[in-house]
Amino acid sequence: MSDLAFRTIIRPAVRAAASLLALMGAAALAGCGSHATAPPPPRSAIVAHPQPADTINAEVYSGDVRARYESQLGFRVNGLGFSFNGKIKSRLVDVGDHVEAGQALAELDPVDLHLQLDSVKANLVAARANFDLADSEYKRYKAMYAQHYVSQTQFDSQLNARKVAQAQVAQAQAALASAKNQAGYAVLRADHAGTITAISAEAGQVVAAGQTIATLARDGAVEVEIAVPESRIHAYQVGTPVAIESWADAGKRLGGHLREIGAEADRVTRTYRVRVSFDDASAAPRLGQTARVYFADAGTAGQTLIPLPALYELGGKPAVWIVDAKTHQVKLAPVVVSAYREQGVVLSHGVGVQDWIVTAGVHKLREGETVAPVDALNRPLAL
Repeated sequence: MSDLAFRTIIRPAVRAAASLLALMGAAALAGCGSHATAPPPPRSAIVAHPQPADTINAEVYSGDVRARYESQLGFRVNGLGFSFNGKIKSRLVDVGDHVEAGQALAELDPVDLHLQLDSVKANLVAARANFDLADSEYKRYKAMYAQHYVSQTQFDSQLNARKVAQAQVAQAQAALASAKNQAGYAVLRADHAGTITAISAEAGQVVAAGQTIATLARDGAVEVEIAVPESRIHAYQVGTPVAIESWADAGKRLGGHLREIGAEADRVTRTYRVRVSFDDASAAPRLGQTARVYFADAGTAGQTLIPLPALYELGGKPAVWIVDAKTHQVKLAPVVVSAYREQGVVLSHGVGVQDWIVTAGVHKLREGETVAPVDALNRPLAL
């Protein structure tokens, strides 16, 4: 190939390749420039609420969440309402069911009760017939006594027989009313609205009057029942404020107060039964859950507890980073340290239990920086 032909073919190709490389280089530079100007993503920061410090040296007791009022429900009759027992025909609720006042829970086999009712009705019919006879005899003797055909003694005897017959009618009427009530008692009904927490009998079981069939926890007030040893019961009195924490929601403490102290100690455990009420019943845990009750240390009332890594130094003075719940920006807030404890730092002023503070990596933050709040398990938080 001649030199002229080579320049004619190769040089345009070289120029095109150079142009392509130049364009690619410009695009790469443009890409690098845009990446350099992109804002960095928010730094993740572990945040938490300060805790009330009055529970640091508190006495803690574990107990169960219960309804203030619990009813042990049972039938008011046996088989016939006398000496023999009744057989449960059906059970209409299960544990955990919510029932309304008057709702049927279980029922006895009503055959014997209906037979008893029929017998009482027959007795009433007989008593009325006896009264009609006594009444007619009385009227006849009354007419003869007016004409002096019978003595006073005979007339008084018929008068008394009429009174006896009349009393027998009243007795039979009362027995009929009682028998109707007995027949109605064959159905066990809830006395209040609430939740069934236990079932103690099943269909087909023979039960006695008053035997517990179901336990009903009434709707309304919820409490925690704890056991306080006799050596410490003198330290508490009705109305003492407490903090309550559910094991299922650790870290969230609710306000409450001591409502009731048992009159005597348990003969086996030598502890007193103590009932603690929630100040806000709507925030109480579910029935049956386990809860801790903290009897607060009065010396640290109103103070807060934070982890030691949350403490920052600003101009030689202690401070903490507070996270704005709306903007997620951090700002330094000066605090007053009251004491250093094994559980953390006790603050007397500066932050409250409703604030969100950064609890780790505080020396890497800047004033006004936006962070991504996470909890101790690195899960995102919605403040």
